[in-house]
Amino acid sequence: MSAEKWSARARAIDSFKVMDLLKRARELDDLGFDVIHMEAGEPDFATAAPVAAAAHAAIEEGRIQYTPAGGIAPLRERIARYYAERYGIDLGPERVLVTPGASGGLLLAFALLAEQGRRFMMADPGYPCNAQFLRLLEARAQRVRVDASTNFQLTAELVREHWDEQTAGVLLASPANPTGAVVPPDEMAAISATVRELGGELIVDELYHGLTYGFDAETVLAVDDQALVLNSFSKYFGMTGWRLGWVVGPADAVAEMEKMAQNLFISPPTLSQRAALAAFEPESIEIFEQRRAEFGRRRDLLVSGLRELGFGIATPPQGAFYVYADASELTDDSFVWCWSLLEEDKIAATPGADFSRFDAERYVRFSYTTGMDRIELALERLARRIRG
Repeated sequence: MSAEKWSARARAIDSFKVMDLLKRARELDDLGFDVIHMEAGEPDFATAAPVAAAAHAAIEEGRIQYTPAGGIAPLRERIARYYAERYGIDLGPERVLVTPGASGGLLLAFALLAEQGRRFMMADPGYPCNAQFLRLLEARAQRVRVDASTNFQLTAELVREHWDEQTAGVLLASPANPTGAVVPPDEMAAISATVRELGGELIVDELYHGLTYGFDAETVLAVDDQALVLNSFSKYFGMTGWRLGWVVGPADAVAEMEKMAQNLFISPPTLSQRAALAAFEPESIEIFEQRRAEFGRRRDLLVSGLRELGFGIATPPQGAFYVYADASELTDDSFVWCWSLLEEDKIAATPGADFSRFDAERYVRFSYTTGMDRIELALERLARRIRG
């Protein structure tokens, strides 16, 4: 097939650069090199035993047929109950849509709200694939430059300043990838009020809820019952390859997204849904909270070590499992620097070019999804590289 026949839509989609770097890192693994993986947003812990046991039971019982496009009723009900338990938010299962990963949920949310040519405002730096979903739908990302002065998050003031007639709404991520920054509750309320006043819609990515350090994040539903909320079993629940997420929204919006899901996905992965029911059991939550504490220790070690080596980190990340470090004292091109770091020092980290169109050359994202011993080794290798 000739590339000339490919759609302009497809050709406009950028590659996810961290995946290119991950591919090379895996090649080096296969060649026998000891690569320290700090590039991907994937917890290094195995699937929690109760979740794995539930999956085995589902296979043995033969319960792996298609499910409703919106997910099995017990899982929708359990997710709804989770909001009551964790946040004190009462909602019915008709407001929950189970999706094939949070990516599937975001695609449905944008398909619902983003008309052709309209724009969704989002922070830059931010997760790069968000803009690509919009491009696929022939809508656009409206990137707003943020930095340490706003904790790398949008504010109500920035939303009002950058809003125009093409803006359809705002996408927030809290905690955010790549920065780990959290939108404070009062600012979330102010952003929501501003978006509603301006006639827009609000989508909030809460994928890293449960992975905040020293406090629990509040859901946007506490201040905006009409927002669309994205979440996933990949991060706090550690089920990355199971490809399962969910959306919470008004019941009529959920029903409309379920109609699209019927056509696009048929149903979320059945085995993953059966397994995910066990993720909410007390013994599973205990495991996840232990892992959360471990991530906190890793964060502290990595932030301290990077600062000693000359990286700029204004505020330690409040959530997720990334450090977005300013490397401008060490390089004027973090993209080239990260590839050199991989090839020469066998440390895989992600350049800022994946996340930003403004200050990309300054930043490197380090993921602390590897053990304390590996983080210590990475810091030793970095010290040799920087100090000679």
